[in-house]
Amino acid sequence: MRHATLRTATALVAVGALALTGCGGGSDGGSDGEHSTNRKPTVSLPKLNGQTLQVTAVWTGPERENFTKVLAEFEKRTGAKVEFVPSGDDMAGFIGSKVAGGGAPDVAMLQQVGVLQEFAKKGWVKPLGPAAKKELSKNFSKGWQDLGSYGGKSYGVYFKASNKSLVWYNTKAFENAGVSEPKDWKGFLKTARTLADSGVEPVSVGGADGWTLTDWFENVYLSQAGPEKYDQLAKHEIKWTDPSVKQALTTLGSLFGAKGLLAGGNAGALQTAFPQSVTETFKDEPKAAMVSSADFAAANIGQTKAKVGTDAKVFPFPAVGKESPVVTGGDVAVALKDNKASQALLTFLASPDAARIWAAQGGFVSANKKLDPSVYPNAVFKEIGKALVAAGDDFRFDMSDQAPASFGGKPGQGEWKALQDFLKNPKDIAGTQAQLEKDAATSFGN
Repeated sequence: MRHATLRTATALVAVGALALTGCGGGSDGGSDGEHSTNRKPTVSLPKLNGQTLQVTAVWTGPERENFTKVLAEFEKRTGAKVEFVPSGDDMAGFIGSKVAGGGAPDVAMLQQVGVLQEFAKKGWVKPLGPAAKKELSKNFSKGWQDLGSYGGKSYGVYFKASNKSLVWYNTKAFENAGVSEPKDWKGFLKTARTLADSGVEPVSVGGADGWTLTDWFENVYLSQAGPEKYDQLAKHEIKWTDPSVKQALTTLGSLFGAKGLLAGGNAGALQTAFPQSVTETFKDEPKAAMVSSADFAAANIGQTKAKVGTDAKVFPFPAVGKESPVVTGGDVAVALKDNKASQALLTFLASPDAARIWAAQGGFVSANKKLDPSVYPNAVFKEIGKALVAAGDDFRFDMSDQAPASFGGKPGQGEWKALQDFLKNPKDIAGTQAQLEKDAATSFGN
């Protein structure tokens, strides 16, 4: 896996931010995608009439609906029938139970690099076939290819990418409070306090989903501790009791522990799921003024009347150190069964043909170099997509997603649980560090 320098990563978010804050109009979900599916295919797919393919992913709501459109195009072009099976948040546990019962899906969309590596070690995922591998190498930078590889073999296609270092905000709430986009953490807290004084709870946190809290921590940590420390902590080469972790938790605690800055307070944040944390920020009577979330929050904003680029804008995650951070994430398609249909779907997902279908709907960004940016439905996502591709191999991937699933990717345990406990009691920094280190040592085996 290749990593970015913090300077280069910051340049990526800065490019995106210029377009995000400066664009106007354009719905995030207003396109029907017809212009994308009617384009001439760029990849040949086999005829699979009579074959049934089972695909699993965590996606629900708008994300599931948009992915289903991608699968429908695959069905149309191959004659295969695709059945979508939701996995729930615990993808590793879901797949494990299916493999043990002899009923694994054909293809899975994994969120964690660590899970892909675990599955590869166990022999649960199958290497990419020649056609899928060719399409992948043609359309993706080496950094994204490396993320889907293990032990020198290519296993996965990063179909959906994301920038996790953004803060979406309600423009009307900002205007009413007389505040502008903050550049650094000190300014962020000051803006939050001014918003609170204006009568709007400033920050919505989806603490019921532990992964949102890992995103908060990673952004603070990358900006404050720097990329070298970030890489070391991601691999557990330094302990979670390291002073740099204490410093990051202290910084995060200045938000989580401050009275009146979280929508619903700490208890309310712990009961708020990610989708709700976004929609409550942009509904007619908002419960919050801003929410830190990846670009895919646009799909949830699309469930409200707010329009991306006018009612809903974003700014880069505020700089805690010298630079604003950029943390990326993504969903990687892997085959759990080595059959013609599975390999054909991976080949399709590696092509711009598949990416442009979801891209046209909004709430989606692709690292596919051959995807025409014009298919994005508005200037917001057009610029995010262009910046992501222009960055090449220069990015840093979500830290928790790099960890073993037992630490970084399971509800109710590991990092998710420890940070939920921290949100409940932000003063207990030492206890949080100790628990994180205990869980990490068990999961990493060191």
